[in-house]
Parts: sequence; structure tokens; C-alpha cells
Amino acid sequence: MAFEVTMPQMGADMTEGTLLHWLKNVGDVIARGDILAEIETDKATVELEAYEAGTLIKQVAGEGDVVPVGDVIALLGDPAETPHAVQPLPAAETPPRRTLEPEAKPVSNDLNDAPLATGVPVAASVVAADTLEPTAVTPAAETTAASAGIAAAKRPATAVPQASQGSLSNGRLRISPVAKRIATEAGLDAATVTGSGPDGRILRRDVEAAVAAKTAPAAPTEVTAKTAPAAPTEATPNPTATPATVAPPAPATPTAAAAQVLPPAGLSKIRQAIARRMTLSKQTQPHYYLTLDIDMTAAMNFREQLNASASETQRVSVNDLIVKACAIALERHPKFNAEFSEAGLKMHERINIDIGIALDDGLIAPAILDCGRKSLGHIATESKDLVARAKSGHLRVDEYSEGTFTITNLGAYGVEALIGIINPPQAAILGVGSVMAQPVARDGQIVVAQVMKVALSADHRVSDGAEGARFIKEIQGVLENPASLAL
Repeated sequence: MAFEVTMPQMGADMTEGTLLHWLKNVGDVIARGDILAEIETDKATVELEAYEAGTLIKQVAGEGDVVPVGDVIALLGDPAETPHAVQPLPAAETPPRRTLEPEAKPVSNDLNDAPLATGVPVAASVVAADTLEPTAVTPAAETTAASAGIAAAKRPATAVPQASQGSLSNGRLRISPVAKRIATEAGLDAATVTGSGPDGRILRRDVEAAVAAKTAPAAPTEVTAKTAPAAPTEATPNPTATPATVAPPAPATPTAAAAQVLPPAGLSKIRQAIARRMTLSKQTQPHYYLTLDIDMTAAMNFREQLNASASETQRVSVNDLIVKACAIALERHPKFNAEFSEAGLKMHERINIDIGIALDDGLIAPAILDCGRKSLGHIATESKDLVARAKSGHLRVDEYSEGTFTITNLGAYGVEALIGIINPPQAAILGVGSVMAQPVARDGQIVVAQVMKVALSADHRVSDGAEGARFIKEIQGVLENPASLAL
């Protein structure tokens, strides 16, 4: 029995991915967990893991192909099988679909560590903003234009192109969702586009090529008016003149509604993803905010003692302390490790904490998985490894898409406070400022303490202010009494 390997969905708004490189060849024996290929999303490059063992008997997608989510890219099975006898992977083995993609989030290790990221969290896997093309002029529109004194071009009538047989399946057009959306927004009849995907499926690149061909500027030609002269306009200053040769009209300026759909000029895919996800978060998730000062004096001393005898990979950063403290607090307050849905709250079994990492072209926020089951030393080691693999483009799909809580940290920049925007569909995000020496009152005396300000942004559909207060106080209690971090 052969198994289909499909393009995974890393975020609910991810509709396609690019297959960058095959790391296994046809005929290779594959074990569960082997890395089959590298996939590129708008946010990062991730590794596609095999969820079944077998022999790679067919590569359906080629390197550089843009593949819709859920489409088959390879077949695994017995070499004696034909590539057509396939079974889809068990649902439990398919990476879970998220309500929204992970987003890049700013995090740094601490005041003394090199910064990891800046800004606000951004979803890891998103589709770039699409363009809008004005609708083609109809004969009725031509008559209207001519009646206003603008001459329309005479051209022979042509039959409407029919959809290629390869793009039709049981009378339905085979087209990816993003390609269909681009065609609709551009006023393009998708049935006229020839698909280049598997079995003639119309892909995004096919529609974009058709739109580009349709909008390519034509060479200036003389055109003749088709109707009687009309009232004076700028195009026809003499209303009594007989139909004459006039210059073709200038291209129409896109309407305000159309301009809102067009991606902002000069923005990278990552920046467009940030704009979409942060807007979505603020529009759909009612935020409430709580801030608190945490006395980090004991935690900083605890960290110094740990690092005095630790190896380079085991050295603990301030951010590692915060990750572990949040994991402990999330175990005790599981509502902040949940997400809202119309069917009710979805409670996550694992605690996967996203940390932000700055790349050359933007921010991503992969997750340290199962933080609740890992020691502080294990978290510190994994954090460094996660940063290194994120920068080299070797993240795994689950690290990229399964975060359940986010920490956004600007401590390395000397920022006093940071209030984050929730990373959809998560229920909360913790903003972390720098650890600063400040005078505080202690036992009736003014002393200098190491103080860190934190801010909780939480989804009011999931929790209330009192619950948020108890959760953030739990984090404070753990960090101000750091012995529990070593357990």
C-alpha cells in the first residue's frame, strides 16, 4: 500500500507552499522522521518530515513548484507497487491544521545576550498579498465610453476560450484556492487559463501569467469612434465635429476599493504577512492588558550561579528563565494555553512556547515544544539550537506551526516595557522589557533591585481580567523565587 505525502498546512491562511529542494531521491528507503524535502512559505524555510516509512516511489512535485496545501507531492510505499495505488496518510499523522499561522515575534535572550528579534509577533506561515486587476471592458462599457466622447477600438468578435480539458474534472474546474481568488479579483475568467499543475490543475503562477499577459500595454494605435458625437468633454472639445481619429484613452486609475486590495508597494512578503496577521488579531480578538513589575534580583543571581559551571550550550539566558516560568504558570492556568473557537475553547495538551527570531528579511517565531516536560537546562539548549536552525532554514513543520503561547522580548534593547499583539489563534502573549536596576522599597528601606516589567495581552473571549491577574502573578512568583525553575 502506497501513501500520499501532501503539502502540509502551517497556519489556516496558508494555501500553498514552494517545494525548494528534494533531499531524498526516488528509490531511497525512508524511515519515519526522515526529512524528505525543504518547503518555503512566506515566512521561512521548513523541513518536510516523513510520517510513514517506505520507499520513495514517485516525486509528484518538482523543485520550484508552487503546490496548494493538501496536494500530493510524493508517494511512499513498496517499490513493487504502481504509483497509482495510493492511500492517504492517516489523519492523526498529518500535521494539525491551525486556525492561523504562527507569526514572527520579537524575542531576545536578555540584556547581555545578542538580540534575537524585534517588533511584534508575526505568523510563520502566510500567503503573500494578492494583486487586483481592473475588470475587462465589456461592449456595453465601450458604448458608454464612446457616448462620453472617448472613441473605442474596433475589433473583430472572438469566441470565448474554453477551459482546457486537463483543467476540468467531472465538469468542475481544477484550480487552487489562491489561484481562483487572484483570477476573481483580476476579473479574469479562470476557464480560459491553461493549468500547469498535476492533471492540468490551474496554479497561482498560471493565473498570474495570464493576468500579466492581459494587462501588458499595447502599442499605441489610432482608433475610430463608433457612435454619434456627444456632449462636450475634455476628450471631445468640439461637439459638432464629425467622427475623427483620436488618441486612445489613458488607462483607468484603480478605484479606492481596488487600491485597498493591492499589496503596498515595496513591502516584502514577510512584512505583508505581519500587516495581515496583526490587523486580523486586533479586529477579531478583543485584547485586555495587564502590566506588572517583577523583582529579578534573585533570578539573576540564580542564573549567574548556574552559568558559572555550565557549558556554552547549557548557559541559561534571561529569556530561558522566562520560558520555563511561563511553562510552569501555564500548567497551573491552562486556559492561557488554549484557543477560542465557535465550538468552544480548545485546550492544548502540550505547552509549546513561541520565541521570536530575527532573520535578514523579517521575523519568525518557532516554538520550543513540550516546555512543560523539559528542564531549564534542556530549554536553554533547545533554544540555541532552534535559533541556529531557523537562521539556516532547517525548522521542522511542527516547530513552525504548533505554538500555543508566545513570549515577545525586547530586553536586549533596553526597552522598559513592551505590550504585544496576540498571535492568532493563541489566547495570550507576554511582552517582556529589560532587566533594569531600580530603587525599590523593601522592609521599610530603599534598596536597588533588578526589576523587569512584563505585560500580558490576553483574549477576552478566553479569559477575564481576574484570571489574567492570577496568571501573571504566578509568573512573578516563580521568577522571584527561582528555586522551582530547577525542578
